[in-house]
Amino acid sequence: MDGDDLVSGPPPLLPPPGQRIAEACVLAAVASDEREGHLQVPRKHVERTVGEDQEERELKLGAWIGNQRSRAATLSPERVEQLSAIGMRWA
Repeated sequence: MDGDDLVSGPPPLLPPPGQRIAEACVLAAVASDEREGHLQVPRKHVERTVGEDQEERELKLGAWIGNQRSRAATLSPERVEQLSAIGMRWA
């Protein structure tokens, strides 16, 4: 192996897995809201999405939205603002 085979610089930084899941769930919530007109999804609702890698994923969107609502007091202000902006009802 010569020097041309080496990649220079540090590897790209990826957000932590929990953050990637949250970002995917926010995108899925937006899609669900656009399709259904609300974010009142049943707790057992599973949203099927296709990632950037073209793989189909199943996100437990109903559970995630329910968890965000129940944890509202502990969410960052940025997360509350992000979810409010996409139509989250907190009560």
